[in-house]
Amino acid sequence: MDVRTRAEWLDAAQLGVELGERATLVQFSSAFCQPCRATRRTLAEVAGMVEGVAHVEIDAEAHLTLVRELGISRTPTVLVLDASGLVVRRAVGQPRTVDVVAALGQAM
Repeated sequence: MDVRTRAEWLDAAQLGVELGERATLVQFSSAFCQPCRATRRTLAEVAGMVEGVAHVEIDAEAHLTLVRELGISRTPTVLVLDASGLVVRRAVGQPRTVDVVAALGQAM
């Protein structure tokens, strides 16, 4: 996962759901993306294991303005947000569970 150099924040209005109390895993997906399905399972599993962590899946095609604002170019793309909505980590492709847990450690 790459740390972003410019500050990016997301809030409940942009995501359409409330942020997690401690962190939020935001997944940008598309309908025919095979790795997106596995990513969904991984992120949901981690969010279920760690109290206060939410998992939000966003259909990239239905949210093109947000995709462009954030520079999302491939799916799946995962953003790890801290409690305030600051993007602290970004990954493109299917993440490993251990990497998601490590990224959450930075966010909390």
